[in-house]
Amino acid sequence: QVQLVESGGGLVQAGDSLRLSCAASGRTISNYGMGWFRQAPGKEREFVAAISWTGYSTYSADSVKGRFTISRDNAKNTVYLQMNSLKPEDTALYYCAAGRGPFARGSTADYGYWGQGTQVTVSS
Repeated sequence: QVQLVESGGGLVQAGDSLRLSCAASGRTISNYGMGWFRQAPGKEREFVAAISWTGYSTYSADSVKGRFTISRDNAKNTVYLQMNSLKPEDTALYYCAAGRGPFARGSTADYGYWGQGTQVTVSS
């Protein structure tokens, strides 16, 4: 079992930055791909970014490319999402997820464990 706890969300203005963290416990995540998803009210959960088990490969949604960066520190069993140039449309509950294998991509089916989420609200 893996427990994932997200932190770092908050209320910011458009153009600001936030760094989300996802701390894992219960077992090491160093052998697994990790991802971030988000869900806005009334919308389906959508893929934001993913990172391979080594951290050498990353993937991100077109809507966040050039603004969001996913990274990981396997020694700390933690994954990060650096979010820059935030927009009001980035407002959502952000979830961290642990993959079922070393390479997880944009499908929720690639992931076996989910955190409870951290709220990000961007005002205009």
